Amino acid sequence: MNKEDLFKDKIVVVTGAASGIGRSVAARLGRLGTTVCAADINEPGTRETVKLIGAAGGNAYAAKLDVTKSAEIKKLIDNVIKKHGRLDYMFNNAGIAIVGETRDMTDEHWKKIIDINLMGVLAGTLAAYRVMVRQGFGHIVNTASLAGLIPVPLETSYSLTKYAVVGLSTSLRGEGAALGVKVSVVCPGFIRTPILDNYIAVGFDPADLTDKPKKMTEVNDAAHIILSGVAKNKSIILVGSDARIAWFLYKIWPGLVDFIGRKAMDDLRKIRKEK
Repeated sequence: MNKEDLFKDKIVVVTGAASGIGRSVAARLGRLGTTVCAADINEPGTRETVKLIGAAGGNAYAAKLDVTKSAEIKKLIDNVIKKHGRLDYMFNNAGIAIVGETRDMTDEHWKKIIDINLMGVLAGTLAAYRVMVRQGFGHIVNTASLAGLIPVPLETSYSLTKYAVVGLSTSLRGEGAALGVKVSVVCPGFIRTPILDNYIAVGFDPADLTDKPKKMTEVNDAAHIILSGVAKNKSIILVGSDARIAWFLYKIWPGLVDFIGRKAMDDLRKIRKEK
């Protein structure tokens, strides 16, 4: 049996489902025969995701969700349990990116990214975990980043949240195993999604960062890799050759990765001074 057949007839919640990785994961799950609750604060985007799933013959419905409000997440999970009697998979995928030097960031910048990327994932994890422990089964999948495994200057706030999500997920995995609850964390490299264009830039002109990676993983390919990793119950799911290479290099030669990061910062600061 194909491992992805394991998703057939399962009940799944995907946050951040209005675009990017969340939409592609939700769409692929729909094609694999799951019932998908697609949740996002962006209602038009979520409705479009549901429309795409329905057009492909899948079963999905939309839910408005602000992940910074833990009560909304708990209510969403409660409603899923009332409607379906169980929750098989919880994909905590909602997130934002703030890019800029730490010295230029305000307290509000830090609060915003922590509330969404960390506390939102934590609230979704806790709400699902409590249900799954009672059930005796379930799988929580949290989206972190390569920036949660290696240092990334200029993305310190983003990296903070993603390192925390990796720690939350890998540690909870050990707690949940004997209780029937699986936990995986997704660490993508550069994926061709709207977040590459819609990040919040602090203290610099986004035009200065024109050198995007020449090779990025397409979002539909990323969804396939993610679900294959979930089906295999991997602890850390690396997405993209850049993520695999960078993580390998950092483990065997951390000084090289540190040097590359410092060089990138020096280059950006030179551009800013020239202006």
